[in-house]
Amino acid sequence: MQPRISMITLGVRDLEASVRFYEHGLGLPRMDSPPEVAFFTLNGSWLALYGREALAEDAGIAPDGSGFAGIAIAHNVKSEPAVDEVMEQAAAAGARLVRAPRKVFWGGYSGYFADPDGYLWEVAHNPLFWIGPKDEDA
Repeated sequence: MQPRISMITLGVRDLEASVRFYEHGLGLPRMDSPPEVAFFTLNGSWLALYGREALAEDAGIAPDGSGFAGIAIAHNVKSEPAVDEVMEQAAAAGARLVRAPRKVFWGGYSGYFADPDGYLWEVAHNPLFWIGPKDEDA
C-alpha cells in the first residue's frame, strides 16, 4: 500500500447543513458532484460528505454509532495566530468548540472543534513540522 490518504468520507445526518458548514463556513472549494454527495478538494486529497445511513449501508454496518468515534481530523497551520483564526472561523460557521487553543505537551499549539455531526477537527501549529505550502498560513 502506498502511504497516502486519497479521500476522507464523513457520513453526515444533514447533507445540506454540512455542505453549508464546509463550503461557506470554512471556505473549502467544492467540486461538481451528484446531489447525494459533496466533494471538496484539499491539498492532495478530497473530503466527501455522504448521508450517514447510506455510507453505513455501503460499508455493511449499522448507522447508529454513538460516542467518540476514535478519530480526529487534523489541520496543521503555519503559526499560532493561524490556529486562533481557523478556530474562530469554525465557530462562526457553527462548529462547537471542544477545546480552546493552547500550548500542548508536544511543544505545539492546538485546539479542537466539532463539525455539525460531531466529527472532531484538531487545528494545530507544530513548530517542528509543517506540511503546507511555504507561503500559506492556514
